[in-house]
Amino acid sequence: MTTQYDIHVEGLAKSYDKVEALRGVDFDVARGSIFALLGQNGAGKTTVVKILSTLLKADSGTASVNGFDIATQAADVRKSISLTGQFAAVDEILSGRENLVLVAHLRHLKDPGTLADALLDRFSLTDAGARRVSTYSGGMRRRLDIAMSLVGNPEVIFLDEPTTGLDPEARIEVWQAVKELAGHGTTVLLTTHYLEEAEQLADRIAILRGGRIVVNGTLGELKQLIPPAKVEYVEKQPTLEDVFLAIVGDHGKDGDAGDDRSVGAHE
Repeated sequence: MTTQYDIHVEGLAKSYDKVEALRGVDFDVARGSIFALLGQNGAGKTTVVKILSTLLKADSGTASVNGFDIATQAADVRKSISLTGQFAAVDEILSGRENLVLVAHLRHLKDPGTLADALLDRFSLTDAGARRVSTYSGGMRRRLDIAMSLVGNPEVIFLDEPTTGLDPEARIEVWQAVKELAGHGTTVLLTTHYLEEAEQLADRIAILRGGRIVVNGTLGELKQLIPPAKVEYVEKQPTLEDVFLAIVGDHGKDGDAGDDRSVGAHE
């Protein structure tokens, strides 16, 4: 069975003055998958996203998104994609629902209210839909931002460092939203410098360094690039999780408050 690719990139190059940001980047993203592009700050991740979303022109190389050439069919590319940048692009004066309805109107879609309600439900924002976005937490704003990107059902979505600045709980909320995107068949290209984020989300991971893709594969394939670790036997110290489970693990199931323990307590 032939793999269908929603994103195909070959020989992509881009320079700013005398600085080579990209020096021949090649990769493919399969339809309905999550592809993570890793790299240090300044590695060129955002440049790749800007070129593929037609916001920036490459100096050389070719690329297609959803079957459309980014150079000669830019309008068709823009119709089939959505881009979520590093900071949530939401109107804080409007409510969550009003933000979604506004985007639906701008895309000239029918029944914007119904579309907005469906997306609020999909991203667990129904109860907050009537509230001003200024009252939302960071995770809620980011989920709303992604929901706004999905108005019109784009085939491909670019997420440029979507969890930058979020606390751990909000980051997990966004991860769940991204997983649901791929679950609904949306192709996702994700840039991040959080390694755990790529581990949690991506079907394939590419590392960008010095303007080139230096490795590209599944998490399992990338782990095989590292030599086996030297086995050393050391005394294992209990973690906080070990202590917690040892104290509450059995008693929590029965609701038994017996055998109460305290650090430093004397019998």
